[in-house]
Amino acid sequence: MRRFLQRSQLLFFTAALLVFTLAVSFRREDKYFEISKNLDIFSAFYRELNTYYVDDLSAQQLMYKGINAMLDETDPYTDFIPEENLDELKFMATGKYGGVGASINTDSNKTVISDVYEGSPMYKAGVKPGDIILSLDGHNTLGLKQDDVSKLLKGASGTTLAMRTKNPISGEEHDRKIVREEINVKPVAFAGMTREDVGYIKMSQFTENGGNQVQDAFEKLKAAHPGMKGLILDLRGNPGGLLEEAVAVSNIFIDKNRLIVRTKGRIKNWDHDYKTERQAIDLTLPLVVLTNHSSASASEIVAGAIQDLDRGVIIGQRSFGKGLVQTTRTLPYNTKLKVTTAKYYTPSGRCIQAIDYSHRNEDGEADYVPDSLRKNFTTQRGRAVRDGGGIEPDDKVEPIFLSQVAVTLLRRQYIFDYATIYYYAHPQQPQPATFSLTDAEFDNFVQFLDGKDYSYKTRSEEALETFASTARKEKYFDAVSAEYQSLQQKMKHDKKQDLLKNKTEIRHLLEEEIVSRYYLQRGRIEKGLAWDNDVKEAVAVLHNPAQYTALLKGK
Repeated sequence: MRRFLQRSQLLFFTAALLVFTLAVSFRREDKYFEISKNLDIFSAFYRELNTYYVDDLSAQQLMYKGINAMLDETDPYTDFIPEENLDELKFMATGKYGGVGASINTDSNKTVISDVYEGSPMYKAGVKPGDIILSLDGHNTLGLKQDDVSKLLKGASGTTLAMRTKNPISGEEHDRKIVREEINVKPVAFAGMTREDVGYIKMSQFTENGGNQVQDAFEKLKAAHPGMKGLILDLRGNPGGLLEEAVAVSNIFIDKNRLIVRTKGRIKNWDHDYKTERQAIDLTLPLVVLTNHSSASASEIVAGAIQDLDRGVIIGQRSFGKGLVQTTRTLPYNTKLKVTTAKYYTPSGRCIQAIDYSHRNEDGEADYVPDSLRKNFTTQRGRAVRDGGGIEPDDKVEPIFLSQVAVTLLRRQYIFDYATIYYYAHPQQPQPATFSLTDAEFDNFVQFLDGKDYSYKTRSEEALETFASTARKEKYFDAVSAEYQSLQQKMKHDKKQDLLKNKTEIRHLLEEEIVSRYYLQRGRIEKGLAWDNDVKEAVAVLHNPAQYTALLKGK
């Protein structure tokens, strides 16, 4: 009897397994049938449309619009890369492109060099920020859009660019022959000391060889400053890049054979654990990683590993929350598909993807993962951390937002233009860390603004206008018009008073821009360290071992 029951159970299990296998098979075949059916419909639709529509249709435009419509159903990181945009894909991965090594700013009147990369062809040719580009290879730049000017500047390494420029102060014009090179935007934008005993490394992106460059910068700081009490690794504004470089940077501070990040997707054979491969350079030096809302992807891998393994303290603001991994697939005719194939998980097991693209509202919009669905995880020492919302700092510093008048002065290029004037009037190089504008020089800047339009609306004025518009529509305005006029008059701002009220902030922006004229990007970064609140907090924590230890314990 028992044998009969065992045989019956075996037959039942075998039958159930067969039914399940067939069901899965049918579901898979149903899906493939749906794909095949709809591809046939799409092909027939395009054939009939192309044959009978009254006007000629561009095949490429139609297909690209169709592709873009499909991409609207995915996340913003999945993208179709046409052949003409492959250089952008290469730049994102390597930090390299063929060009002259300069940034530009274009308006309706002129195209101006806004930045020159140290050691680049533009740098070697003596081109300086503030120089005006008149023509490129015989093309007058007046009226050209910024993208069009950028395309003329870029080109294959070894090719020659004929450029005519004008000095912004003297008005002298110069013809230059510039040989394009492969420009390599360095991952380490600056490395130095914030004070005598605290090191600082600013990493701008995770491109090829980024790990080696951070390690080289760190080792040089240690050798030059043997009494260094701590290091600040600044990943603010770093959008990420290569996952392998994030592992390499982590390996500088985390020992061999430790899990840094795990990727998991639909294709299980592609799931992978990324571990450190070498002995760490330093396992004990107190470490602070700075993040903000623009720290994404590979930046979050490093910050997440440092936090989960309790190797250092995260200071600043919550990171962006990009926990998605992209893979590049080759398509016909030298085109590419950059497609999200997996999510990445930090050593504690959390995925820090902040926006859920798999669930959308009725308008098709994706939203942030709600707090109610975020799960708790623990670091190596038992500190509580959460998934679904980026890397939250161990020590949060409130961000400082620029005043409306400062934003307007930056947008209108008045701070940039004054720095150009100052540079040519003061040929002697100042020291970045100690340079400061005198009150008389700030007054000169205020005089420089006389007659210039830097009008703007404050947020309060915009809110008041919105109120008035709504009140008129709802027919309440007449009843409150007197109060509205009185409030409007009280809120009316005086531009010069705003300059003086925000003098410290504007002076800092001026000093950074002026120093960059002499020392380019590294000068701007070094000067900015003096009043950077995140850096100040990091230095304070590194100077206070008890506070540093308490943060690592979650207290």
